[in-house]
Amino acid sequence: MSDLPKLTVWYNTKCPVCNAGIDWQRDRLLQAAQSGTIEFRDINFEPDALARFGANLEDVRRRLHAVDAEGRLHVGADCAVAIWRRTPGQAWLGQLFGLPGLIQLSRFAYDRFADFLYAWNRRKGHW
Repeated sequence: MSDLPKLTVWYNTKCPVCNAGIDWQRDRLLQAAQSGTIEFRDINFEPDALARFGANLEDVRRRLHAVDAEGRLHVGADCAVAIWRRTPGQAWLGQLFGLPGLIQLSRFAYDRFADFLYAWNRRKGHW
């Protein structure tokens, strides 16, 4: 995992499901964060952080976004794959869901779930 560039992940801490996902993997993600492989940032404190990519606060509220050390943007399922590849014990998930053919299915499934979650958060006022 050390050969992968650092990943800075922006997510919406006001979304209970997003926070639950981070909490669920906290131990593994904490190892990656402590090693400097992953950094997590709250988009609500830095709403313009991804403006150079054309992404705004609502985009990150809808889907995870990350930027690696080489300046590449990873969004949605691609972001999840990038996180898994850097998370101890879960690199295999990143390899599996990042496979050609399977990544397209991963993107489709992620985007449908993200659309549902975004609408639910808006109805519940989780902003």
